[in-house]
Amino acid sequence: MSKKKKNAEVKNKIKILKKRQPNRSRIGDFFVYLFLFLVAVAMVFPLVYAVNSALKPLDELFMFPPKIFAQNPTLDNFSDLFVTMGKSWVTFSRYIFNTVFITFVGTVGHLIIASMGAFVLAKYDFPGGKMFFNLVTVALMFSGYVTAIPNYLIINALGWIDTYWAIIIPSFAAPIGLFLMKQFMEGLPMSLIEAAKIDGASEWTVFMRIVMPNVKPAWLTLIIFQVQGLWNNRASTFIYSEEKKTLVYALQQVQSGGIARTGQAAAVTVIVMIVPIIIFILSESQILETMASSGLKD
Repeated sequence: MSKKKKNAEVKNKIKILKKRQPNRSRIGDFFVYLFLFLVAVAMVFPLVYAVNSALKPLDELFMFPPKIFAQNPTLDNFSDLFVTMGKSWVTFSRYIFNTVFITFVGTVGHLIIASMGAFVLAKYDFPGGKMFFNLVTVALMFSGYVTAIPNYLIINALGWIDTYWAIIIPSFAAPIGLFLMKQFMEGLPMSLIEAAKIDGASEWTVFMRIVMPNVKPAWLTLIIFQVQGLWNNRASTFIYSEEKKTLVYALQQVQSGGIARTGQAAAVTVIVMIVPIIIFILSESQILETMASSGLKD
C-alpha cells in the first residue's frame, strides 16, 4: 500500500473520530456533579454543625430557630469542660492515658495477629485451613450484642475483669481484620514469594519486606476501623475502677449533666470524634496513593 493511501486512511479515521459525539452530555455531567455535591454537603454537614455548636456560647445554643454557624465563636465550652474534668478525683490525663494505651496496644496487637494469620491462610495449604477461615467468616455474622454474655463469662473466668486486658485481648481476635487481610493477600502472586525464598529470604523476611508493604491499603484500613472501635469504647461493662476508665466514658458522664452542661456536651462531641477523623484523614491519603501505585498480577 502506498504512502498516499495510508495517509488518506489516517485522515479519514481522524475525521470520523472528530465527528463522533461523546457518550456523556454536558447536562448529564452537570447533574452528576450536582448529585455528588449534594452528597458531600450531606456528609460534611454533621461535622460542621458539631464544631460550630462547640464554639457557640450558651445563649446561641438555645436560640430558636437554631443557626448553623456560631455568631460569636468562643472556646468557653472547652475551658469549662476542662475545669469540670479537673474537679474529678481522677486526673484528666489519666483518662487520656487509659484510652491511648488501650487503643494503641489493641490496634497493634490486632494488626500483627491478623496479618500473620492471614498470611498463613492465604499462601499455605494445611489441614483445617479452609474450615478455620469458614469459622472466621461465620463469626462476622454475629454482632457484639450477641457475643457480649459469652465474652463476659470467659473474661471473668480468666480473671481479667477490671483490667485493661478485658478490652485489649478480645480486640486481638476481631474477625474483620483476619478476613480483610486474607482477601487482600490472596491477590499477591505466589511467584513473588517463591522468588524471594530462592534468593535466601526467610519466612519472616518475606512477610515483613514483601507481603506487608504490598498489602498496605488493607492494614491501613484495618487501623482505621480498629482505632475508631477502641477509641469510642466506653469499657464500662468490664472496667469498674474509676482510675482505669476511658476518656469517652468520663466525657459522657459530663455530657449527661443536664441543661447547664449543654455547651460542655457540644465540646465533648468534638473531642470524641476528632481523633478517629484525624486518623482517617492521614490514612486515607496513604491508602489512595498505595492503591494507585501498587498492583501486582501473576
